[in-house]
Amino acid sequence: LYYPEFCGCGGRACSMSGMNKKLVKKFAKGFRGRAKNCVRIARNRVEKALQHSYRGRKQKKRDAREAWIMQVNAGCTQYGVSYNTLISGMKVANIELNRKMLAELAQNEPLSFQSIIAHVKPQVKPARTARMLEEAGYIGMRLGNPPDSMSEETKDRVYTAER
Repeated sequence: LYYPEFCGCGGRACSMSGMNKKLVKKFAKGFRGRAKNCVRIARNRVEKALQHSYRGRKQKKRDAREAWIMQVNAGCTQYGVSYNTLISGMKVANIELNRKMLAELAQNEPLSFQSIIAHVKPQVKPARTARMLEEAGYIGMRLGNPPDSMSEETKDRVYTAER
């Protein structure tokens, strides 16, 4: 939060009170009113400004990711695929492109983006169906006689799960 290299604390835990007047004045340049002239007021404003800048660096990354997701979503809807279908299909197809690169492709390389969607589209439905059946507890064939090729262990697991 604070800049230990400026206040002379040697990297230990430091506070704004450890920051000397020159540095407070230096950081307070451009502030309005007494916030740039009076050290007591400037110190509080500088502390708050450093907190805002710290939070802003994190917020900037969130905003960029949000913008990439919107761009990818806009590109997906042109080809009749939803965003979450594209992302889950890419995981199934083992395509490891991040959202920044997908947004770049959606904007500047529509044919490349279309080929990714064409590669992902057929793999989404079967994978989703298999996952839904697995979550529902479906193991395999449950009705009728088990096939001869099924092992005894599998027969036990399938047919005891029914009861």
